[in-house]
Parts: sequence; structure tokens; C-alpha cells
Amino acid sequence: MTQKQLVAFFSASGTTRRTATQLAEIVGADILEIEPKQPYTSADLDWNNPNSRSSLEMTGSSNKLELAENALDLANYEVIFVGYPIWWGKAPKIVEAFFRQYDWKGKTIIPFCTSGGSGFGSSDQALKEATNEQVKWLQGRELTSSNRKTMEHWVLQLKSI
Repeated sequence: MTQKQLVAFFSASGTTRRTATQLAEIVGADILEIEPKQPYTSADLDWNNPNSRSSLEMTGSSNKLELAENALDLANYEVIFVGYPIWWGKAPKIVEAFFRQYDWKGKTIIPFCTSGGSGFGSSDQALKEATNEQVKWLQGRELTSSNRKTMEHWVLQLKSI
């Protein structure tokens, strides 16, 4: 992959941030954090509380998904890695909002996730639905920053596609 690359990520706890930073280092990509306009608090992230902000967002009971301002010009990138934690078996709705904000036509998107055990699954399905048909999606996977060799091997596999 010699095209200009970006690693965009959302991280509530820092786990996905560490993984995204390491991936950007490996592939030589720019990096962008997907941030909500109103940062999440610990109470917002309490998945045991059905009335917490994250619970309401993931169950569709909240439409407050505003993103913080950023200077991203997607036209500068051909390949975009997008990382996120798994929430309720899916990508967080804030990542879906990120996809709805831009025109992804002609881009190659490579999703990756961090998870406490759920795995990648079909976590990217709603993200695919938020883009148009003129996007090339490559198979995503679960990654951890603690296994750099696995990450490097995955990147090598992607280069052969």
C-alpha cells in the first residue's frame, strides 16, 4: 500500500487509542481521533445502567451524536483504517456518525476493533450501511496493542490485496 493512509479511531478508555497509535506507526499513516462533541464520563460509559449515555445511544434511545470539530480533509486519503471498541457487539454509534459525516466515494476502508472478548463479528455492518456502494471495504479484524507481531502480519496480508 503506497497510497496516503489515515488511521481514524474512537476510544473511550484508551485501549483502542493504543492499538490505533501502534497501527499508524506500522503503516506510516496519519492519525485522527474520532471524538464526541461532549466527552464521555465514567457514568456515561456504565453499560450496566440502561439509562447511561452509551446504553441509550446503542439502543437507539438517543439521537445526540454530535462529533467534535476536526480538520480532516478526507480527499487527502485513499486508504482509511477505522478503529473502535466493541459495544453491545457493534461499533459505537459515534463511529457510525463519523461515517455519515463524510463522502467516502472511491475510498478503501479497513475496519479494526478492540474487544474484551466479543470479537470482530459483523461489527462493521452499520458502518457499511452509512457509506455508499462506491467504497471498497476490506475484511476487518480484532487487534490488540499487546500483539504487535499479529498486527504486522495483518498489514503484510493487506499489502498483498
